[in-house]
Amino acid sequence: MAARSSRALWRLSGWGWSQALLCPRLCWGSARLLSTDKPGVATHFGFETVSEEEKGDKVYQVFESVAKKYDVMNDSMSLGIHRIWKDLLLEKMHPFPGTKLLDVAGGTGDIAFRFINYVKAQNQRQRQREVKSRQNLSWDEISKWYQNGQGPSEESHVVVCDINKEMLKVGKQKAKTLGHKKGLAWVVGDAEELPFDDDKFDIYTIAFGIRNVTHIDRALQEAYRVLKPGGRFLCLEFSQVNNPLISRLYDLYSFQVIPVMGEVIAGDWKSYQYLVESIRRFPPQEEFKEMIEDAGFQKVTYESLTTEFTWPATTSHWILAA
Repeated sequence: MAARSSRALWRLSGWGWSQALLCPRLCWGSARLLSTDKPGVATHFGFETVSEEEKGDKVYQVFESVAKKYDVMNDSMSLGIHRIWKDLLLEKMHPFPGTKLLDVAGGTGDIAFRFINYVKAQNQRQRQREVKSRQNLSWDEISKWYQNGQGPSEESHVVVCDINKEMLKVGKQKAKTLGHKKGLAWVVGDAEELPFDDDKFDIYTIAFGIRNVTHIDRALQEAYRVLKPGGRFLCLEFSQVNNPLISRLYDLYSFQVIPVMGEVIAGDWKSYQYLVESIRRFPPQEEFKEMIEDAGFQKVTYESLTTEFTWPATTSHWILAA
């Protein structure tokens, strides 16, 4: 694997976000430290103890079950705040024309569609600036200038990678409805063993998905591997509420309200019970920061996206690594 010169990392926490800027690496070679877990080792599925193999199957079944109502439930559970977080993610990402993005666990396409729209707007502004700078040229000269490839020509591309086919199916249908075709690909793949070459992408994103991975360390190592030198890793994820009073209110909302909403809206109490429990089992901010550093990233920091005094008070952070 080629040595990487620099990375930057951001992280989202609570119903908030976090940012981490990574400086040039101090070492060379591969940063992958593969887990030595053996088959049959116990892990957690929410609050339940299961084997690692069983967890993979159970998580797949959860998202297979909720796929069609996934976006509706996100709106209901967060009161629509998740849309603001994702918009902020794109603002921090600030992709330019020509950017190659890998969105992992992004089956329904929320991040991918925002990326496409953001880059399209960037392209339009760039073209306007280029044309404005050539106001003294004739229309024929401007036309030839574009035809000769001197105009803005770099095309961005986003690959949505998800292990769940049902989630991807929903995303593809949304893309068709929204008219997104160009610069978009859908790939079935495991975050722990990505089906991509080293140094392939400029940006890697994973929004509210890494806590469902059996081996988070492997997923982080894979993110590091597929990013180009100087590439960036952005993670949007739930974490912990530090205020004791708000934490109790959050627990009440999470365990007494969200599963009921899951039953009413999606006809699935158990899946949403798991999603709530999985948030509680996710590592605290500092511990997750250390895991990111162990994967090879440096100078990692985090920052909340939404204050703990905003209702509903959840825990969500995001990380950006470059």
